[in-house]
Amino acid sequence: MAAKNWKDVLTGDMPEKMAHEIDIFEAQIELRKKGKLDEKVFAETRLRRGAYGQRYDNGHRHDGQKEQTLEFPSADLTKGPETMWDAPGMQRIKIPYGGMTPEQMDTLADLAEEYSDSICHVTTRQDFQLHFIHIDDTPDLMRRLAGVGITSREACGNSVRNVTGCPLAGVCHDEPFDFTPYAKALTWFLMGHPDCQDFGRKFKPAFSGCEQHACGLAQMHDIGYIAKEQDGKRGFKVVVGGGLGAVPVQAKVLAEFASEEEILPLTQAVARVFARLGEKKNRNKARIKFLVKQLGIDEFRKLVEEERAKLPHDDRWAGYLKDVPKYHPKPLKDAVRLTISPSESPEGFEAWQETNVYPQRQTGYAAATVACPLGDLTSDQMRKLSDIARKYVGENIRTTVEQNIVLRFISEADLPAVYSELKAIGLGDPGAGTIVDLTACPGTDTCKLGIAASRGLAGELLQRLTAKSASLPEAIKNLKIKVSGCFNSCGQHHVADIGFYGNSRKAGNYTVPHFQVVLGGQWDENGGSYGLAMGAVPSKAVPDVIDALTDRFVADRETGERFKDFIARLGKKEVREILKPLMRIPDYTEAPEYYTDWGDPREFTIGDMGVGECAGEIVSLFSIEITTAESEAFDAQIALDEGDYKRADELAYSAMLAAARTLVRTQHQDVADDPETTVREFRERFYETELFFDKYAKGKFAEYLFDRHENPPAKLDEDTVHHLIEQTQLFIEAVHACETRQAKAAAQPTL
Repeated sequence: MAAKNWKDVLTGDMPEKMAHEIDIFEAQIELRKKGKLDEKVFAETRLRRGAYGQRYDNGHRHDGQKEQTLEFPSADLTKGPETMWDAPGMQRIKIPYGGMTPEQMDTLADLAEEYSDSICHVTTRQDFQLHFIHIDDTPDLMRRLAGVGITSREACGNSVRNVTGCPLAGVCHDEPFDFTPYAKALTWFLMGHPDCQDFGRKFKPAFSGCEQHACGLAQMHDIGYIAKEQDGKRGFKVVVGGGLGAVPVQAKVLAEFASEEEILPLTQAVARVFARLGEKKNRNKARIKFLVKQLGIDEFRKLVEEERAKLPHDDRWAGYLKDVPKYHPKPLKDAVRLTISPSESPEGFEAWQETNVYPQRQTGYAAATVACPLGDLTSDQMRKLSDIARKYVGENIRTTVEQNIVLRFISEADLPAVYSELKAIGLGDPGAGTIVDLTACPGTDTCKLGIAASRGLAGELLQRLTAKSASLPEAIKNLKIKVSGCFNSCGQHHVADIGFYGNSRKAGNYTVPHFQVVLGGQWDENGGSYGLAMGAVPSKAVPDVIDALTDRFVADRETGERFKDFIARLGKKEVREILKPLMRIPDYTEAPEYYTDWGDPREFTIGDMGVGECAGEIVSLFSIEITTAESEAFDAQIALDEGDYKRADELAYSAMLAAARTLVRTQHQDVADDPETTVREFRERFYETELFFDKYAKGKFAEYLFDRHENPPAKLDEDTVHHLIEQTQLFIEAVHACETRQAKAAAQPTL
């Protein structure tokens, strides 16, 4: 009798443990359908299996003209390439350290085609995501992944997320050794480990082969490992407590050198301390970066050392080490040097070779980056790319945090042929790692938290920059541009030369999509420093912002000066002057396109609030007064640049008070302006009533004000003040959003 389902078909092909976990998840889906499993419990369960809710998952979708209520089709229908609204979830799929095989690529292509919209999306954490997935299909999807050695276990949720790593591990000229077997061991050691199941929030590890390059971006992770040799012995520098999110934090050094035998138990000890002492009730403060900041790195280190000393022995800590010396990537073909002359090479090959090819430390081999615009490949492209890999590199494939794919151990003589075959399937674009290689999170396309269309903007910038790439000045060719749809930094805007994150502003009776401009981040040295917000500009003005900033950089740059250093030398006041003309919102009749976002035909609106008796629009008191808070926040940045930490702290605090007072005055015009009254009135009118709470951040940003008001910092340093300024900007954005919600509610007709 023929097998009737994927569970039967794949029996024996899936690891037993994986198969059992998927069976349990399938049973939980049925329990939820019958109302026998609480929704909150099920939500965490599915998140820990990588099944994530996305925009339009409530049966409603806007078609550009009106909102429609959509009926879900019969469960008997087969999901295929035409699937759109009827499969509303997102499935995240873990790819540890980005390592893949051609067989796994084929499976991903099949799954995207059969269950999704035929798009395989590479994320900024080296995972893959498939969108518009129906929850009923996830067990079979997971079984098919398990059949080729892939899991979605703990791809989301309050868990240890994907262990990321530099895609050049093992081929880099500057690394002391290949960290791959260590990253692999840590992945499977932590997955499902009982000490990693009681976190208040997610926990992200990363491996880097060296300190000076971007590598694995260890500095911006919850825990990072940087390969290091000491006295002839292998080990890692371990950093902890980093993270981007709304307020970015640089990781602190936990251990200058931890031997290879200590990596797993040390991480287990960190996990136990985090699980025991990390925040559980307030998700906004539940990342390990807050615990490290609260305790201080010295006290945190002491607690980890104490925890490590009492850990019961586990043979897995060192069990894998016996196989590490045996680990060597296996090239598919012998190394042959490239001898082809430029006149004999395919058209476009030299430009591609210049930007996309990295000569490996193994003589005669090269790694080539396959540029995936905005991280997307079609199912057809993925299958054909897997065929190319089978032909030239075998299993030497990695995804990257810049949403690309790297083919490693290409015999140099094969590079022209590889390029020609990539070009034939639409994946031969040059520019990897340059200004045209933009990074963007999904934004309003699919993310519930998206405020502005990050992918729409990035796509527009990509098109414009690519069109003039041949004429771009050399000075700006390698700048990093990264775009996030909201403040959460999924697009890594904080470590870009020029970063953007989505927000909005009100203009008369309309809400206008905006992006906050973040300048001066540092991509190298593992994400060595973070940029700061310089001001919000209308979404449709962002391309002009790019032109204005890069033109000024080309004109005034000193010899060899990096963009980050140029921005610091120019100073925030001068940068603000560059941006100021572009911050203006033109009147609707003058430029109606400003009132829509990139790639979205809908207008941003808060409804018809009416027109005053004069010929012009009424400008609200809020719109006038909130500028005081924004000005003080900007002045705080100037004071920080000048090293006046005391004044920077005072200005940032004053800016939050001004924003809070402005919001209070929408209800209580005569509120006193002393701090105690302002905070009390704000708390009573907007926090305790939850009017300040949005659907996702809840009261997170209000707590920034309360914390600074009630606990002034005893010691002021650059790091502390930098964080406060970031928090101030986010608080002001939240005040804008709250006022917009209140105005919209007030505009609704009453019956």
